[in-house]
Amino acid sequence: MTTWDGINEFISVVETESFTAAARRLEVSVAHVSRRISQLEDRLGAKLLYRTTRKLRLTEVGQLYYRHTRKVLDELAEAERMVSAMEGRPVGRLRITAPVYYGERFLAPLVNDFLLQHPALELDMVLTNQTVDLVQEGFDLAIRLGTLDSSSLMCRKLARRTQYLCASPAYLAGHGTPATLADLSRHRCLAGTVEHWRFVEDGKPRPFRLGSGWHCNSGLALKDAALKGLGIVQLPDYYVQDELGQGRLVSLLDQYRLPDDGVWVVYPHNRHLSPKVRLLVDFLVERLG
Repeated sequence: MTTWDGINEFISVVETESFTAAARRLEVSVAHVSRRISQLEDRLGAKLLYRTTRKLRLTEVGQLYYRHTRKVLDELAEAERMVSAMEGRPVGRLRITAPVYYGERFLAPLVNDFLLQHPALELDMVLTNQTVDLVQEGFDLAIRLGTLDSSSLMCRKLARRTQYLCASPAYLAGHGTPATLADLSRHRCLAGTVEHWRFVEDGKPRPFRLGSGWHCNSGLALKDAALKGLGIVQLPDYYVQDELGQGRLVSLLDQYRLPDDGVWVVYPHNRHLSPKVRLLVDFLVERLG
């Protein structure tokens, strides 16, 4: 009887081109991955991988073995998806990633509500402001903000996103209110992770280069600084909409504001989307749309 020991580890190493990335994908140690592949090679009596300090390369036998085992695993996954679809219930583990603040404030509460409806599901949610490779890292879906780069990922729009330039009434009382983009050069501009603020003038992009007076990679810290009168800030609506409504922040230079972009859910392309992903995507679209 054929044993499956080492096959998942071998396939993950081939597809991620790294023992470290494969271990991260499988949520095991690098030593575990290395040991399982060595045992697999011993069991087969064949060398599958050439390992050097710089890169990995499949042997001729390894290429043949990968093609066949990948096909078997794809058919197994397809069988499980068909069974789950026939049962009409999502099962298994959901791996999700999202930007930190948006994930904490919006995504996590909704995913928790979803899990209450589907108790057979398990969850692994990673909140990070780094863009991760969904296929290489083994994620089912991700939340992406702004304008999407071209990719092979499937996507659905969850919500519109508006960028606001704003400052506190106290700051404006002490420093004046900018009337044009040129006026910004005379103000303290609070910078996040970007070097330019983006605007549009006469239908054309007009970037504004930020100085070096104040920088922080946290949107919450930026908003706090603006509320305390330290300067002008540009932030998405979900950071500042409450404060704008309360008059604690004032929107500036609205005539130069960029058209709204989006909040997106993206996921790898599969011929048959698993029920857990399909239902969660529909749930998020309904709640956030």
